[in-house]
Amino acid sequence: MKKIKEVIVVEGKDDTKRLALAVNADTIETNGSAVSDETVAHIKALQATRGVIVFTDPDFSGERIRRIISAAVPGVKHAFLPRKAGVPTKAGGSLGVEHASPEAIRTALAHLYTENLSEPQTLISQSDLIKAGLLAGPAARQRREQLGELLKIGYVNGKQLPKRLQLFQVQPDDFWQAVDQINLEETK
Repeated sequence: MKKIKEVIVVEGKDDTKRLALAVNADTIETNGSAVSDETVAHIKALQATRGVIVFTDPDFSGERIRRIISAAVPGVKHAFLPRKAGVPTKAGGSLGVEHASPEAIRTALAHLYTENLSEPQTLISQSDLIKAGLLAGPAARQRREQLGELLKIGYVNGKQLPKRLQLFQVQPDDFWQAVDQINLEETK
């Protein structure tokens, strides 16, 4: 299966792991039902560049997340998992996407996603990140924090930075403008 163009919003890491067994897609996690303003801002940015599919648990918290995102980000798509498909195998577990079979996940997403016809190209290379002073050196962490704020992609460590830049499809011109601004602020 080719990679899904849209980014899928899920509640947590277990949902991301389960989706990886069924489809080739990027996810963004809300980390529960208290969706932060930063996460909403990320979802808005992703909706503008790639499109978003909300795929939350078939329970009260999942519906709450859907309402928050739908109110803040017009045009998102919604995938629904039948309650019976999200039942845990162990007693006492909570209902959710993390318990769904790969087939149930594919069925829930089947009519919503767009396949990328070509593999997305890497826009910002590893050597670009090194040249920009974002991976090594005493100021690398601070520079990544500033970059995350300027590009509105949030803070990530050096290992996750290439993935985050790719996820948000940050263009080289925007990246280098942000790096120039960081360099300018350091010289003040």
